[in-house]
Amino acid sequence: MLLRIRHETIYRYGEPAKSAVQKLLLTPRNCNIQRIVNWRIEVDRDCRLTQREDAFGNILHCFTADGPFDTLTTLVEGEVETFDTAGVVSGAVERFPPALYLRETALTTVDANMRDFARQATAREGCALDRLHALMAALHEAMTFDARATHVATPAAKTFARGQGVCQDFAHIFVACARTLNIPARYVSGYLKRAEGEAQAAGHAWAEGFVEGLGWVGFDATHKMSPDDAYVRVAAALDYLGAAPIRGARVGGGDEDMEVRLKVAMARAQSQS
Repeated sequence: MLLRIRHETIYRYGEPAKSAVQKLLLTPRNCNIQRIVNWRIEVDRDCRLTQREDAFGNILHCFTADGPFDTLTTLVEGEVETFDTAGVVSGAVERFPPALYLRETALTTVDANMRDFARQATAREGCALDRLHALMAALHEAMTFDARATHVATPAAKTFARGQGVCQDFAHIFVACARTLNIPARYVSGYLKRAEGEAQAAGHAWAEGFVEGLGWVGFDATHKMSPDDAYVRVAAALDYLGAAPIRGARVGGGDEDMEVRLKVAMARAQSQS
């Protein structure tokens, strides 16, 4: 599938900001599930974008913008050809052995309830792949999607106890539970094509688990499916903080408001064919 993505992030400040520094994980890269046809990043302030790879091999852009300014807008857009591989990911840049992704973080700390849930959900399954699919299905049934229930710093255990959250929370809980089963797992950020032409208020998040003999496999507990050609993979890390699309700091600015305008659709050339 050939997808066109346009993702605009607008920050508005209550008073002029003196300066801002941002780190952007907004650029996908080639692997077996996708091919980047074209991609660009644009910032509406006079600044220099520098590109490098972060510790996990994700493409990272950084910039510093000097003010004063009342708004700051970052735009990324491009086309990506995607392929349905039943969730199996290969050819991605791998900086660390899978065992690193057994490491617990502040956002993926488990408690007794989560540990019991993971064991019960997978008790009848033998191989790691079957256990991960069972975990995904059980988590999908146990949780309710609610965009108002959490924020970006809500840890997995708190979200699981509440039973409500967004895709980020589903991914964190899945990752945390998989690690309790001694299966390496990581958080993935990216994009998902929804209904044609549907405006989105945020990107998407899911998880990947490592299966011996197969490699990394994606699991989207929010939708109870492995990623197909409607998904674009952008960044992977231990948790959201390592794969967040935008992180930064600023001097001045007062209160801050952020608006996201995102559209993921079939590219025009394909939609007319």
